[in-house]
Amino acid sequence: MPESIWKIQDIRKQVAVIDGIEAPTIVLKNARYLHSIFKKWLTGNIWILENRIIYVGQKMPLNLTETEVIDLEGKTVVPGYMEPHVHPFQLYNPHSFADFAAQTGTTTFIADNMTFMLSLPNKKAFAIIDQLKSLPFSFYWWVRFDSQTELDNEDALFTNKAILEWIDRPDTVVGGELTGWPRLLNGDDQMLYWIQCAKLKSKKIEGHFPGASERTLAKMKLFGTNGDHESMTVEEVERRILHGYAVTLRYSSIRPDLPELLKGILEKDLNIFDHLMMTTDGSTPGFHKDGVMDKCIQVALDAGVDPIDAYNMASYNVARYYNMEQLHGLVATGRFATLNILKDEYNPNPEGVLSKGVWLKRANEKVQSLQPIDWAKFGKLNISFDLEEDDFQFSMPIGIEMVNDVITKPYRINVQLNQEELSTSHDHSYLILIDRKGKWRVNTMLKGFATHVKGLATSYSNTGHIILIGKSIKDMKKAFYEVKKMNGGIALVENEEVIASIPLTIGGSLYNGPIEELIEKETALKSALKERGYHHSDAIYTLLFLQSTHLPYIRITPRGIFDVMKKQVMLPAVMR
Repeated sequence: MPESIWKIQDIRKQVAVIDGIEAPTIVLKNARYLHSIFKKWLTGNIWILENRIIYVGQKMPLNLTETEVIDLEGKTVVPGYMEPHVHPFQLYNPHSFADFAAQTGTTTFIADNMTFMLSLPNKKAFAIIDQLKSLPFSFYWWVRFDSQTELDNEDALFTNKAILEWIDRPDTVVGGELTGWPRLLNGDDQMLYWIQCAKLKSKKIEGHFPGASERTLAKMKLFGTNGDHESMTVEEVERRILHGYAVTLRYSSIRPDLPELLKGILEKDLNIFDHLMMTTDGSTPGFHKDGVMDKCIQVALDAGVDPIDAYNMASYNVARYYNMEQLHGLVATGRFATLNILKDEYNPNPEGVLSKGVWLKRANEKVQSLQPIDWAKFGKLNISFDLEEDDFQFSMPIGIEMVNDVITKPYRINVQLNQEELSTSHDHSYLILIDRKGKWRVNTMLKGFATHVKGLATSYSNTGHIILIGKSIKDMKKAFYEVKKMNGGIALVENEEVIASIPLTIGGSLYNGPIEELIEKETALKSALKERGYHHSDAIYTLLFLQSTHLPYIRITPRGIFDVMKKQVMLPAVMR
């Protein structure tokens, strides 16, 4: 992170506080605080000037002119929490997620850039990121090396120029996640070149290796991977540590593995907590109703992890791994004044949140919202075409069967097709993927989604194209036109009545409003789907991953029905 944060005159002013020439803006007096290097709870005074910690120790400032002095006797101070692996586009947007997450103490994010890569040229994406940088929280970014699906224009999006521009940014700190890692094993030197370029700029490389063998892990380490977040058993944690990986433990809406992983680590008495981080891995909105990284810390405390290790996994370990401990993750001189004030270390949901010297929460109350940013560069999703009778032609022999929320397999279709409405006595549904500009479509059947969903349409998907699912062609059409009217979103229709909907007016993919509102709408949608036979755990992830070729075994993509294992199109897209 070779970026200059403070100008010369800022640093001179900060040093003048030590000499009593200048006064700090805030002093947190008698604070019991976590020193993450000593791994001890210490007591002292924390001086802050604007967005920086000026001093931590036993002394009080010589000059307290107009300084806000807060006595924290009986309270506990820890570094602001850091989310090391976040997908900030799960219906919510980065701004709304940060505003929401700050209220439970998470104020620094290492964030996926996939939506930017697929939706915007770099110049527009960087303009949005620069707006985010001006606000009192911290976003750092990944740079993706592949689209995670099958696109006809992937080479035009993931170019040398585009990737290297992301790598050159000081706030890009990691390459990946490497969902396209099989390409490396198959000889893709372009991806290997990007990895090397990122490494030369001191960026980390994040893997995505669910169920990987020791042989694969060894190969991927040689390719340059630094860390991985896909451990599902304690043995997989051990395997990654053995090969020198940093390991991020996951607690998400579809992979809530953290409690069992921590239980196994403690039972085996593995002294590895300095090399562990935790993540909610882009969970859908409702999962965050009771927190973000504070939720992970609470799970660790409940599992019996030492509190200092629990807090370090959500702060100092992240900062140290990403070479940003000079700014984050430590209550010490020179760092950002990003601190959480707790009742005690056993209650990680903070009473007060200070982010870059700005109070966002005090006495358990939200005291400041983040200033809005301009999302206009994403544009609106203007669906300019109508559906035709030919769009609902189904004559293929092979369909897609859901094994769980996100894993699918091929199945031989054995129901009568091209009916206006399918029976609710089985779980077969029509499935269509349509280009957002109306140029092509892919038709098939989906088994295992639901028994009674008549019509569902969504512009929220891996690529931003439109997905239609349902039993009734009439209700699928109605759902499509509801999404068209909203300029993007999700609509559930039954008997031509809208049962639930979520408007996604930022580019057709993101909700433009508070997460509290979004959680209500998402909860209503999920409840309605469950009542109609959706029996998996997270329908939003199902919609997102129907196109994602980093998961087995069969996907509906812009190129057609795609066999992930054989790397071939089974049924091509049809031009409209």
